Amino acid sequence: MFMGLSLVISLSQKALLKGLISMALGLLAATIGQDPLTGDVRLTFGSEELIAGVNFISVIIGLFAIGEVLVNVEHAITHIYEHKKLEWMPKWSDIKQCAGAMIRSSFIGFFLGLLPGCSPSVTTFVAYDVEKRVSKHPERFGKGAMEGVAGPEGANNATVSGCFVPLFAFGLPTGPAMAVLLGGLMMYGLQPGPMLFTQNPHFVWTVIASMYIGNVILLVLNLPLVGMWARIALLPFPILGPLIVIFSIIGAYSVRYLLFDIWVALIFGVLGYLARKLGFPIAPMVLASVLAQMLEASFQQSLLISQGSPLIFFNRPIAAVFMVLAFLSIGRGLWTEFRERGLEVAEEDND
Repeated sequence: MFMGLSLVISLSQKALLKGLISMALGLLAATIGQDPLTGDVRLTFGSEELIAGVNFISVIIGLFAIGEVLVNVEHAITHIYEHKKLEWMPKWSDIKQCAGAMIRSSFIGFFLGLLPGCSPSVTTFVAYDVEKRVSKHPERFGKGAMEGVAGPEGANNATVSGCFVPLFAFGLPTGPAMAVLLGGLMMYGLQPGPMLFTQNPHFVWTVIASMYIGNVILLVLNLPLVGMWARIALLPFPILGPLIVIFSIIGAYSVRYLLFDIWVALIFGVLGYLARKLGFPIAPMVLASVLAQMLEASFQQSLLISQGSPLIFFNRPIAAVFMVLAFLSIGRGLWTEFRERGLEVAEEDND
């Protein structure tokens, strides 16, 4: 969790202070409600609605969907895209360009998917950050770089497959979705763990085969239909904008069926609009809101196990490796930030 949060530094290039402020807002929003271990109520200010906490899905919907609609309304955009001829089928040159990103992200997503708490929403940020670091032209990221799409999508798919390994092998769910699946399997008398492979081998291999079949079917369906779905963006914005807001509100409400979540989405939509206007990066806030609750719960559980000693994060090989990687990520991000500032100051002096 800490390694994932350390990516905030590299996601805030050229706006480090604003990125840290954005991260702090995401962490603050996630701490509203009940403590994950003790159940104590905090930062509710007497409001019963806030006891349930702020759902990060509503935060993401507000920041990305509603915030983007507000920006487009201000610009009076009539069409999202103005190209008359659009090519949706990937060329061999495109596949060759993204081959490295697809391979790297597949490994990243799969191995991080083996760890508890590393959901696809986390590994996609990790994959994006890795691709931006290894790219010879990182300035293209955020402006339509294909590797910036292929990397996160590859990690997203690989993480889902990786999550099945600890679930089937040890009966350990690595996230909420796997926990629900674990409950479903137990309802049908299937106990995930080492004995599952010997007692129900047909079921295990059927699930594995279904992943291959599912990917092939997705490929067959997506390639012919992607042009049709993408043409939705060609709808006039006066039609598309209200539709985006309506579906965003439905999506926010459908998570917990609380009217409060709709208000959260709308408030963070305005916040996302202001962040774009003032130059605050959105990604650190999203990453922090996704990781905050899992990070806090894991941190408290670890300190309970170690009786308050922080050495538990360093005296075990796996934990030590991830902590070292996190500090290296922070150090490299800070070094890059200060180096770029030094170059800008030098250029100004030369001028």
